[in-house]
Amino acid sequence: MLTLWLYNFLKQKMRNLLIIGLFAACSLSMSAQQAKEDFSRDITLSASNYVAYRVPTQKLTPAPKGYKPFYISHYGRHGSRYLIGTRDYNKPYFTLLKADKQNQLTDKGKDVLRRLALIRNEASKRDGELTQLGAEQHRGIARRMMQNFPQVFSGKAHVDAKSTVVIRCILSMENALQQLVSMNPELVVTHDASYHDMYYMNHDDKHLDSLKMTPEARTAYNNFSKHHENYQYTMQCLFKNSSYWQDSIKALELNDELFHLAGNVQSTELRKQLSLYDIFSKDEIYDDWLRTNAWWYITYGPSPLNGGTQPYSQRYLLKNIITTADSCIQLEHPGATLRYGHDTMVMPLTALLDLDGMGKQISDLEQLDKQNWCDYKIFPMACNIQFIFYRKKGSKDIIFKILRNEKEATLPIHTDMAPYYHWSDFRTYYLNKINAYKD
Repeated sequence: MLTLWLYNFLKQKMRNLLIIGLFAACSLSMSAQQAKEDFSRDITLSASNYVAYRVPTQKLTPAPKGYKPFYISHYGRHGSRYLIGTRDYNKPYFTLLKADKQNQLTDKGKDVLRRLALIRNEASKRDGELTQLGAEQHRGIARRMMQNFPQVFSGKAHVDAKSTVVIRCILSMENALQQLVSMNPELVVTHDASYHDMYYMNHDDKHLDSLKMTPEARTAYNNFSKHHENYQYTMQCLFKNSSYWQDSIKALELNDELFHLAGNVQSTELRKQLSLYDIFSKDEIYDDWLRTNAWWYITYGPSPLNGGTQPYSQRYLLKNIITTADSCIQLEHPGATLRYGHDTMVMPLTALLDLDGMGKQISDLEQLDKQNWCDYKIFPMACNIQFIFYRKKGSKDIIFKILRNEKEATLPIHTDMAPYYHWSDFRTYYLNKINAYKD
């Protein structure tokens, strides 16, 4: 009898331990560092807004029975580009060149100097310009857009395209349009890049800009950044003597400059022959990304540290998307509205729409990665948001789905046909949201 009791007692204990273990494993997975896992698979994802566009592999969900696509509304970032400002190339190059003349570079440092010379030479007089890869990205996006939704671009469909006045955006637009016209020469295309449209294509909200780094936000960011300053391995790779990099250069600045260059190589043709990631430890790469990710979250995301209002900088863009769609869905064959702009529009628009939960407010910057708020998932080069509209013969109900970087995304509104939503529900919810905002 005692033996049976002991058996049942131990059996219950084991069951309880198993349950506790499962809860612990679940809790651990929920707080996992998503970015660190991603970087272990693909280190170039650590480049934040310098990440080159990834072609999606997921299949799209078929439309509900009877519904056909008839209109697309889009906003996309320009494709891969060179860094903006010659300083980004000159500063680290001349820092290492000076050290080399003083015999302070290691053999690895000398090789890095050689690589910097190649990177600097390729980017010479191409300040912020679209790279070859950037052009290819937009051709690919346009090609898949037509392949996935051929009804939208059939016959003499109208494609109205607008760009900001920045040349890399204009060239991104033109590459996309050339791709579309090559696939259907009958398309009726209008395209423009004018200051007339900049109020919504790239709105400059001085009031919200002034609120980006409130005293609270700046203190939180500075403390967070200080905690994640990590560059000793990199400096030891480059310089012979620790006293040199500690006393004669601004080591943190050099680290950040090299990290940006490392991230941007993937957007150029040099990606086929060199990398700079070998001068960083895995922990340094993660810490460098954490600081960048936190900066973007505060300055263009929904951070409560500055009131959570930064996404409203894109209220005019969202209103243009809504009003233009309202007009176009009245037409029998409206075609597509394409817009080409910048990462500083796509990120806050994503947060304003709260796509895939990216509008969540997180006070503790240490929790961003654990809660899967990762900038590289939002705004790689050529990132885009596409509204795909559908209708059914004999029905007045217009439905749509949103593609975020060509992947189906979720919205914080009710739907009985996910990933599709009713347009009437969307416009009511978001017009109320942006109209409730007070400048």
